[in-house]
Amino acid sequence: MSRGIYVSATTPGSGKTLVSLGLADALHRHADRIGFFRPITAGTDPELDPTVTMFRRMYKLAPEVCRAGLTGAGARALLAAGKRAEIDSRCVDIYSEIAKKCDVVIVEGTDLTGQDAAVEFDLNARLANNLGLPMLAVIGARGLTADEAADAVDVARKELVAANCSLLAMMVNRADPGTVDAIKAAVRPGASSRPVYVIPEIAEISRPTVDEVAKALKLRQIAGSPELERDVHAIKVAAMTVGNFLHLLDANDLVIVPGDRADVMVASLASAFSPEFPVPCGMILTGGLAPDPNVLPILAHAPFPVFASPDDTFSVARAVSEVRSEIHSGQRRKVAAAMGAWSRSVDEAELLERVSLPRPATMTPLRFLHDLIERARGDRKHIVLPEGSDVRVLQAAEILHRRDVCDLTLLGKPQAIGELAAAHGVDLNGVAIVDPETSELRESFALEYQRLRAHKGVDLARAREVMTDGSYFGTMMVQLGLVDGMVSGAAHTTANTIRPALEFVKTRDGVRIVSSVFLMLLADRVLVYGDCAVNPEPNEEQLADIAIASAETAAQFGVEPRIAMLSYSTGGSGSGAAVDEVRRATGLARAARPDLAIEGPIQYDAAVDATIAASKLPASEVAGQATVFIFPDLNTGNNTYKAVQQSAGAVAVGPVLQGLRKPINDLSRGCTVEDIVNTVAITAIQAQAALDSSNSTETKES
Repeated sequence: MSRGIYVSATTPGSGKTLVSLGLADALHRHADRIGFFRPITAGTDPELDPTVTMFRRMYKLAPEVCRAGLTGAGARALLAAGKRAEIDSRCVDIYSEIAKKCDVVIVEGTDLTGQDAAVEFDLNARLANNLGLPMLAVIGARGLTADEAADAVDVARKELVAANCSLLAMMVNRADPGTVDAIKAAVRPGASSRPVYVIPEIAEISRPTVDEVAKALKLRQIAGSPELERDVHAIKVAAMTVGNFLHLLDANDLVIVPGDRADVMVASLASAFSPEFPVPCGMILTGGLAPDPNVLPILAHAPFPVFASPDDTFSVARAVSEVRSEIHSGQRRKVAAAMGAWSRSVDEAELLERVSLPRPATMTPLRFLHDLIERARGDRKHIVLPEGSDVRVLQAAEILHRRDVCDLTLLGKPQAIGELAAAHGVDLNGVAIVDPETSELRESFALEYQRLRAHKGVDLARAREVMTDGSYFGTMMVQLGLVDGMVSGAAHTTANTIRPALEFVKTRDGVRIVSSVFLMLLADRVLVYGDCAVNPEPNEEQLADIAIASAETAAQFGVEPRIAMLSYSTGGSGSGAAVDEVRRATGLARAARPDLAIEGPIQYDAAVDATIAASKLPASEVAGQATVFIFPDLNTGNNTYKAVQQSAGAVAVGPVLQGLRKPINDLSRGCTVEDIVNTVAITAIQAQAALDSSNSTETKES
């Protein structure tokens, strides 16, 4: 039986899409199949509804379970004709079609931005009742005092109860950050005595981006950077001399200037290239005036986008000021900020107690990745990123900070990082930046490194030099407990990442070798492949060690370990040096960990296919249902994971390093921003487990 939740605004400008998004993220991790329905869209085509489009993209939802119903114009025409029941009937039909295919459906009501908000309020209440859904009511508190917000909650609650709505929850959104605590104290409890959650106004969401401005004004880009995902902090109209204008220019201002003001254009460009001056987020040339032919080639190199508009300066400035920022623009930075606000403000466990959901039967890639973020956020850790000169790392740091996943430290020269971030529209406020060359920690780190490497003849001068390297400096931060983990490799080799860790972090007790796994996210399950990145030709003892470490990693990420020690032969059917080595490795792993389900040697098909397993190893508890696959060598493992990734459409997350005393992970040099975000989340989760293990050891010793 499908369940649904009706998310409804009770005041205009409530920002209810943030609530729908946070709710979808929570429900997606607790239900196999979710759906999304907007009964009435403000646009002219239900298929082009931007919120529907965003949900389809974010949660990989098919059009038949994520759709809009009527257009706003169509709904108004039916209301005017006295055919209100027709609206209800059409919406019930569409919802029923979606519900048949889903475990839970989020229904998002209208925005209350039409000509008669009272009519829309009544329409949402009636739709919720006709759909048989409890309502999550969202009260917009922008500009309200604490007492006014509390009164708005009382009014909305009273009106919804009078309309016979079943209230699942009430949330106050877009509250002035300085009034959040006062609003929480002022809000009176309802009949259920459940908490009313208060979400603050988030500047990163409310600010429009350059892309949103360009689309709203239908601007034509004529020069500059193609990166449009930049927040517009303010508008600056250049109607004064250059000296006065530069005095007022701030970082991330959108400059609006007549197309014949070459002086302002050149000055803005000079400001962007000067470390001491702010970088605009963009520039609009007005009046349909072509810039000086000598200036246009210079503007081509601007680190911000430059647009042209045929309208006059005043009209353009007014139009820009009216552009509304929307989460449904789908920009990952806005979505990250929204998810961070939700996680900080809403107790998901308490909220989901109010909704009875069936237990998910499968683990999809999307759910697994969302779980990573949630688990990392649940026990906050501190991760260092040594590659502060890589823009992908900066973009990932911004997203991680906005999503409130963990604390971060970037390594590099603050001025260079700041310039790179400004040039790409990345906001690093709240992210620590440390320069290893000038840090006050460098001397103590060098002394510690000299002590740890004295047996290798390292003197203090050499140690000081080594500690200017970001990988070594970051690894020492982990070693000394100043941070909980490190992620590197976007711009360096695996050896650069692992070498410092092998020198002084070392492996855990009882571990012979550092190895790696890839978490292979298939359509309905997660498999673990090891070792596909580190050890070229492990011997039998090392294979056994890799198997045990991989099983522990699997369990750490919610995969029940059933280990297949892979070979070209299954059971006792074949022989040869390679098969015998895997057979001996299997014996060693079983002896070390008799509690683990381990099978080997076994071929891949017998490990995954129940029919083949029944004929080759009928008594095995692993064959046909293996979850952890240990490859005999790097050549086999690396090619297999890439073949599955490319041919089966699997998402490969990793490599995840294992065996070190403290979590340090490597990135591929071709990694995406999303890869970095996921690897940081994995590292934070490993740090949680490492701390738990350490605490457990201390308890035993005491």
